[in-house]
Amino acid sequence: MSFTLSLGSAAPNFNLPATDGQTYSLESFASAKVLVVFFTCNHCPYVLGSDEVTRQTAEKYKDRGVVFVGINSNSENTHPEDSFEHMVKRMEQHRFPWVYLRDKEQTAAKDYGALRTPHFFVFDSGRKLVYTGRGVDNPRDTSKMTVNDLDRVLEELTTGCEISIPLTNPIGCNVKWEGQDAHWMPADACDLV
Repeated sequence: MSFTLSLGSAAPNFNLPATDGQTYSLESFASAKVLVVFFTCNHCPYVLGSDEVTRQTAEKYKDRGVVFVGINSNSENTHPEDSFEHMVKRMEQHRFPWVYLRDKEQTAAKDYGALRTPHFFVFDSGRKLVYTGRGVDNPRDTSKMTVNDLDRVLEELTTGCEISIPLTNPIGCNVKWEGQDAHWMPADACDLV
């Protein structure tokens, strides 16, 4: 079995605290026509560089029933700025249009097979995985991006079209795993394409 969730797989459940003081599970988003779960953090330059494009994409598709859920699974021992307290401050400062969850035990990261930050997982109305990979082709400097894969996928999905490219490699910093070197990746983690 591959490390990262395979296309067609059901969305794994989670039960995680959010920066808004609530706890959310997969069922919390049952009314969403499309669910975008993405692994993110507070410090990664690829996240910081592309957050505003992710915001624009989330806002563009909100009225079509698309809901975004950000999950921070990074070890705060590796990067203290990825602590829950810093997550709360970041959301207060930026007011992103998504729920921001803390995966301190890294269970969700393992269940989804998150490789990098950011790493996007798009689920249809039946919560089957229809896309996983990058958001854009140059997340560190979106002024140089030529492709917005996330926008393309959501446009195709919300207009009833077939997903033309369901798999790309996420581009970003690797997830910071607890007790491991900052650049460590699980042995079964590999490129998706």
